[in-house]
Amino acid sequence: MTDAVPGLAADRENAFVAYGLTGKPGTDEFWEAAGTPASVPDGNGGWVTLFLWRGSSASIEFESWSEPVPLRRWGDSDCWHAEVRMPARLRVTYRFLADDAAYADPFNPVGAGGDRSIAATPDAPAQPHWPVVGAGADVVLPLPRTRLRWASERLGGRRTVRVHPVGGGGPVVLLLDGDDWLYLHPAMTAFDSAFAGGEMPPVTLIFLPSKDREAEFACRPELWEAIRDELLPLVAESGVPCDPDRLVVAGQSLGGLSAVYAALEFPELVSRVACQSGSFWWTPDAMGLADPFGGPLGGSVAARLRDRRAAELAGVRVAFDVGEHETRMLPHCAAVEGLASEGGAAVRVSRSPAGHDRAGWRHALLRDVAWVLGAP
Repeated sequence: MTDAVPGLAADRENAFVAYGLTGKPGTDEFWEAAGTPASVPDGNGGWVTLFLWRGSSASIEFESWSEPVPLRRWGDSDCWHAEVRMPARLRVTYRFLADDAAYADPFNPVGAGGDRSIAATPDAPAQPHWPVVGAGADVVLPLPRTRLRWASERLGGRRTVRVHPVGGGGPVVLLLDGDDWLYLHPAMTAFDSAFAGGEMPPVTLIFLPSKDREAEFACRPELWEAIRDELLPLVAESGVPCDPDRLVVAGQSLGGLSAVYAALEFPELVSRVACQSGSFWWTPDAMGLADPFGGPLGGSVAARLRDRRAAELAGVRVAFDVGEHETRMLPHCAAVEGLASEGGAAVRVSRSPAGHDRAGWRHALLRDVAWVLGAP
C-alpha cells in the first residue's frame, strides 16, 4: 500500500526542481519541460515519485499494488500532481482516471495498451528486449502473420490464435492470456530481440486468448485436452515451422496455476513451465470465500504435489517467479516451489520487482522460457 506525500505550498516557484522540472507549475515553460514519472530518494531506502496530469480533477489507479491516489491541484492552474511513496525496486502499471474515463500518462513514453502506462523506480532492473511503446489509443503493436481460427468442440466457441516463428521456429511456446501479450505488451518483438541477442533459442510462439479465465484456468482437464487434441494439431497443419513435441507453457496468475496443473496431470504433454505469480491459493471453493488467500498454503496444487511419489516429477522443469511486493502470494508460491523441488522437478525460483502485474513479469517471461528449454 502507498500514500501520497503532503503537498507543497501552492505559491512556491520551481516547486518540483528536485524532480528536474523548472518553472512555476501550470505555466507554458513548465509544461514544455514536463516528463514524468520522476523519482527522488525518500531517505529510507525507497522513493518519492512525481506524477503530473494536465486538465481537470483526476486520480491514479495502480495495478495490483495500491489503492487509487487522488491528485492535488496546483493553485488555480491546470496542473494536478501527486507525489507518491514507492518501495525500492518497483515496476508498476498505472493509468489516470478522469471524467469517467481512463487514460495513459501523456508525459510518459512507456505505454501498455491504449489507456495504461508503466512506471519504474530508478533501482528497478532494466528490461532489455522489451521496446518502449508509446501510450495512447493510436498505438498499434505488430502482430504475427499467421492467424488460425480455432473452433473448439471441448471448450466451445471460436478463438483467433496467432502463431509466430522466432528464429525460424522451434519448440512450441504456448502463451496463455495471449491477447495481453499481443495488444498490451509486445512479446513477439521481445522474443525476436532476445533471439537476436543470443538469449533465446529458436521457438514458435502460440498466442492463446482466454474466454473465461476462472473456468478455463481452474484445475480442470478440459483446456488441456483441447490443446492436446485440437489446437496443437491445428498448429502443426498450419505450415508454420514448429516442434509441438517440445512444448513450453507460460502462464501468469490463474494461467500460472493452470500451467503447473497441466505438468502434474498431463506430463506427457507438458513438462516445461514458465510460471509467473501462479495463483496457488486456489481451491475449488476459494473464489467464494471472503478471503481467497486464507486457505491452506499452496491450495489444490500443493495437495496434488504431496500426493505424488518421490521422483515422479523427474522429467519436469518449472521456472517459478513472483513479485517481491506480492505479500500474500509469496507464502502460497513458496509452498508449491518447495514441494515441486522435493518431488523431483528441476526448479528455478526468482522474485521480480513488482506486484501482481505484467509489467513486472515481462523480463521473467523471456528468461524463464529460455531456462526451461535448457539455457544456463
